[in-house]
Amino acid sequence: MVISALSFSLMGICVKQVGGRIPAAEVVLARSLVNLTLSWWQLRRAGIRPWGERRALLVWRGGIGSVALFCVYVALSELPLASATVLQYLYPTCTALLAWLLLGEPIGRRVLAAVAVGWLGVLLVTRPAVLPGTLALAGGAALPAPAVLIAIAGAFCTALAYVSVRSLAGSEHPLVIVFYFPLVALPMSLPLVLLNPVLPTAVELLWLLGVGLFTQLGQLTLTRGLIGLPAARATAISYVQVAFAGLWGWLIFGEAVDGWTMAGAALVLGATLISLGRSRVSPATAAGR
Repeated sequence: MVISALSFSLMGICVKQVGGRIPAAEVVLARSLVNLTLSWWQLRRAGIRPWGERRALLVWRGGIGSVALFCVYVALSELPLASATVLQYLYPTCTALLAWLLLGEPIGRRVLAAVAVGWLGVLLVTRPAVLPGTLALAGGAALPAPAVLIAIAGAFCTALAYVSVRSLAGSEHPLVIVFYFPLVALPMSLPLVLLNPVLPTAVELLWLLGVGLFTQLGQLTLTRGLIGLPAARATAISYVQVAFAGLWGWLIFGEAVDGWTMAGAALVLGATLISLGRSRVSPATAAGR
C-alpha cells in the first residue's frame, strides 16, 4: 500500500504538468491506452485468462473507478497538489463504512484509531472554512467550490471502487481486476476526447506516458494490498500519500508547507504506523473472503 501511495503521488505530478492544457478526459484516455497494453502483456505472460468470472462486477469496478479517475484528474488540474490529495483522502472513512455495510468486515479499534488520527491529519492540512461560493484554507488562498466538490465526489467513487476490489478478491486474479479498469475507462473517455481533442506536444506525451506507468504500478500494488488486507486497514495505510503530495508540492511546484501542514502530515504518518501494528485477522479475512 505504501508503494501504491508513492506511485499515485508521482502520477499526480505528471497529471499536474499537463493539466493546464490537456483535458482530463484525454489524460484518462492516454492512461487507459498505456495501462491496457501493459495489463494485456502481463496477463499473456502469466498465462491468465483475462475475462474473469464475475464480469458484471468487474465492469462495475472499472466504470466507477473511471468516474473516480475523471474527478481526481480534474481536481489535480484545478487545485494545488497537496490540497487535491488531502480532499481525495476523504475516501478511507467512506471505504471503512461501505466495507462494513456491504462486505460485513468488522472495524476493529486499531483501524478506527488509525482512521480517526488520519482524518484529523487531513483536517489539519486542509483547515477548511465554508464561505459563499468557495471553500477557503485558513490563512491561505481560496479553493474553487466546483473543483472541491468534484474532488469529494471522486473520493466517494474511489471508496466504491475499493470495496468492489475487496469483493472480487475471492474469485479474480489481481491482474484481471487491474485489466478491467482501462478496458472500461477507454471507451468511456473516447467520446469526450473526440468532442474536444488537443494535440499533445512531445514533452506532454512523456508526462502522459508517466501517468500511465505510475498508475499501472499504483493499481497493481493497490489491488494486491486490498486483497491481502481488510479494506479499511489497507486504505488507512495509504494515508501516507498525503505526505508524499506535500513533499512534491513543496519541491516541484513551490507550494508552501507551513506548521499546520507538517502537523497534519505527522498525524497521517502516525495513522500509517498504527494500522501497521499487529491486529487479529480471522481466517476468512486472511483468505480474502
